[in-house]
Order: sequence, then structure tokens, then C-alpha cells
Amino acid sequence: MDENERGGEPKVGASIKRIREEKGLSLFDLAGKSGFSTALLSQIENHLISPSLGALTILSRALEVDLGTLLGHEGTAPFCVTRSDQGKETFRFASKEGVKYGYSYESLAYDKKNRHMEPFIVTLEPPTVPDPAGRTHDGEEFLHVLEGEVKVTLGDHTDVLEPGDSIYYDSSIPHRVECVGTSAKILAVIYTPTAG
Repeated sequence: MDENERGGEPKVGASIKRIREEKGLSLFDLAGKSGFSTALLSQIENHLISPSLGALTILSRALEVDLGTLLGHEGTAPFCVTRSDQGKETFRFASKEGVKYGYSYESLAYDKKNRHMEPFIVTLEPPTVPDPAGRTHDGEEFLHVLEGEVKVTLGDHTDVLEPGDSIYYDSSIPHRVECVGTSAKILAVIYTPTAG
């Protein structure tokens, strides 16, 4: 079982660093391409901060790779059937600090090659460290609430979604998604234009 298998600690930072170095980019170069500071990138690479899915989308574009590549989910098949107990689970947390950032997610199409959509089952919890800033990136997102209540902030608009509700939005709008109460579960599909 590798580091990205179910129950293992994800090494997204190590993946980002490896790809950055393979492409001959310095932290300064990646900062220029992504808009993130070199200090933040260093913290991500050293597992002091775990990036959100939105931040990972930005980094995948800056590194000119698919989002799945950063998650260690490079597909090899023309299609992917994911059984209820086979999703690849990735936890978002700062491993050296034990800080919760508010969600865990399970990839539902990890073995599909050349994919432009990334479907996840996301479990939302109250974060230890709130992230008040809305994120933006290229592409679109679709969210469907499965359990609990979810607060979605899009620019100046805020809405609370309940089970059965869904929302589809342009990811270039500053956005933030968080649970209302102790937890919530959503189906999230992120579309990103082809990298490069």
C-alpha cells in the first residue's frame, strides 16, 4: 500500500516538490507561476500546511500537470469503476502540527487517465484553523449535498445548502465551502481545463 492509499498519510507536498524539481523550477519560479509566496510553498512542500483542493488546482496548473498527478492518482485506464469501498482517500491536515483544516476527501476516478473532471466525496468538519479567504482558480465546480448542511460563499453571496441541494459555479469566483454544525458530506466535481 503506497502513501496515498486508504488510511495513509498523503504526501502531497513531497509530490509538489518532486514535480517542481523535475521541471527545473525553483520555489521562486513556482511562486511566480502560482501566485503563492515562496514561504507558503515551502510550508506546503514540508507538510506544515496542507493545501485545499482549490490551491492544489492552482498548483497543478502552475506545474502543468493534472490535479490527480499531485494527489498521486495518475490514471492508467480508459475508464474507472470505483466500488463503494475502493475510493482513494486523502486527508487534509498539517501533519507536523496535527491541525485539522476542515475536510477529508475520497477520489472517485483515480484510475481514469487523461481526465478533466475530478470527482470526490468530501467530508466537511469544523476546521481547527479557519480559512477566511475565498480561493479562485480556472475551471468549474459542482457540489451536491449528501448529508448535513453546507455553507457556500461565492464572492459576496452566501447560501446554506441542505441534503439534495446542489450548486454549480465558475471557480474564478472567490469561493469557500464549509459545514454548518459538526459535519457534512458532499459530492464535489471539479473541472479543470487542460494543463499546459
